[in-house]
Amino acid sequence: MSHAWPPGRSFWTDEFPARTNDRTTPFLFKGIVPVSAANPDAVLDGFAAIRRAHAAGSDISAHARVYVGEDRRDDLLSTVLAAPGWPDGGFVAWMQNLAGAERFSLVINNLETVSPSLAAGLGTFLASLFDGWGVPMGGAELVAFAGNYSGTAFGVHEGYEDAFLTHYGPGVKHFYTWSNEEYQKLTGSSDPLYGEYLWLLEHGEHFVLEPGDALFLPQRVFHVGRQDQFSVSVAMPLYTYPDAAVLRQAVLPELIESLLAGGPDTELGRPSPMAALDARSTPVAERLAELAAQTLATAAQQAGAAVEQHTRQRWHTVLSNGGWEMVQVDLARSEAVAAFDPEHVAPGAQVAVTAPYRLLVTGAQALLRGFEVPTDPAVLTPDLVEALNAGPTTLPADDNVLAAVRTLGATGGLTVTARTATPEETPA
Repeated sequence: MSHAWPPGRSFWTDEFPARTNDRTTPFLFKGIVPVSAANPDAVLDGFAAIRRAHAAGSDISAHARVYVGEDRRDDLLSTVLAAPGWPDGGFVAWMQNLAGAERFSLVINNLETVSPSLAAGLGTFLASLFDGWGVPMGGAELVAFAGNYSGTAFGVHEGYEDAFLTHYGPGVKHFYTWSNEEYQKLTGSSDPLYGEYLWLLEHGEHFVLEPGDALFLPQRVFHVGRQDQFSVSVAMPLYTYPDAAVLRQAVLPELIESLLAGGPDTELGRPSPMAALDARSTPVAERLAELAAQTLATAAQQAGAAVEQHTRQRWHTVLSNGGWEMVQVDLARSEAVAAFDPEHVAPGAQVAVTAPYRLLVTGAQALLRGFEVPTDPAVLTPDLVEALNAGPTTLPADDNVLAAVRTLGATGGLTVTARTATPEETPA
């Protein structure tokens, strides 16, 4: 069955849940990803960007790992990153020579931060998923698997998030899956299985991935990939979190800290008095217990508003970053910021939000590529925001608009094409 690109809303609301038993079982969607959106060369270009950053001594969040069989070879990583580049079409032989092995596996995390083309191409898929299915609180990342490995380096293992595995070839990938219940019944454990597991394959569901295919992998499904020829795949895990973890790690600490903030001249900031060393005298404990009770009571009253504010902030951050998770050092963003020239922001210039990112304005704050900048909503009007997102649009001779665009450019989320002077304006 052929699919439109990107998939439409009916795909996510009707076909997708029907094919996946309401998003609980794996299903292989054939020929869904066009070559223009993602391909092996784009993945290797991302790896080349990591190598350039390594040569420049730049700190980045994207990182590569090298495996020979199931052995993670960190001793080979520095060699692979520093060696002279491979000739055109010679990546496989280049890796085999450096690894000293016929079969190898290269795994790259946060590929979206070193490959603008993949961030944009697969960001199109992600945007359609958000529109039709919903937004994962933590966004998504791209994890590349390139090699001719006879089995995934992680063995037969469990996936903890819903994910899509997209395949680009040139070879095919054989993929096997087991439900959590089936796997534990067969192996007697929920631990990963390494080494000799061929006996297990006949009990799994077998999928054959060809270039352009996308396999949906629900959370808690065990799986392993095998291939005889070199090929490239990219997984797209969707990061959602347990409610308790979000409250424990983010919402409640933020709320409690705000309620207990106070400088030395405030009641909350004033140190406790000295207390006698007497087991029957507990003034410090009494003061702390009273303050704790008051704080928790106030926190309970404000919890709903705090949760809503936190989740909206996460939602806006993820959407403005094109759906990708926020990382500490995004190489592509850093390079876009460095390339941005405020002098190009002038009347008549063409400007657009860079795909797949999105400009959002909430009150006096604008979000783009995951960053917040102050703004005047009377300047960044809904019509202007819509035009920039649809882009490109021509900048007017309005100093306030030009200043706002220059501020947004510092996020790395804008593409500006300088206006070319007409023959009449060109000095003789």
